[in-house]
Amino acid sequence: ATSSSLHFIDRTTIPKDVILYTDEDEWSSWKKLGDSVLHIELRKWADIMVIAPLSANTLGKIAGGLCDNLLTCIVRAWDYSKPFFVAPAMNTFMWNNPFTERHLITIDELGISLIPPVTKRLACGDYGNGAMAEPSTIYST
Repeated sequence: ATSSSLHFIDRTTIPKDVILYTDEDEWSSWKKLGDSVLHIELRKWADIMVIAPLSANTLGKIAGGLCDNLLTCIVRAWDYSKPFFVAPAMNTFMWNNPFTERHLITIDELGISLIPPVTKRLACGDYGNGAMAEPSTIYST
């Protein structure tokens, strides 16, 4: 979970057997050359990657190749022969921004599959396109 995503996560609802990794965990197990690195271990472990919700900030980072947190380091190390999906969530004006279109083209060229946002009441209170697709849609995709 990115630092920003923690605003939307109620940790008390996460089952006890589920590990929620954050940026603070990234280098916690690494002490010397040869020790495991979390973003590499998670990339090896995963058969599929889904980023839901995908913020405009993280979309821009992925499109630009930046890797400054645990999530974007996993993306940068990802094996693109494995499936990778993103479900954006952002304000309508952010979704309609020309940068978003450029970033979506870039990630599409990488082989990342888009689960488009939907129109409804947004986190900011506005009504419009940009809300994350329903979890059932993400799951079925």
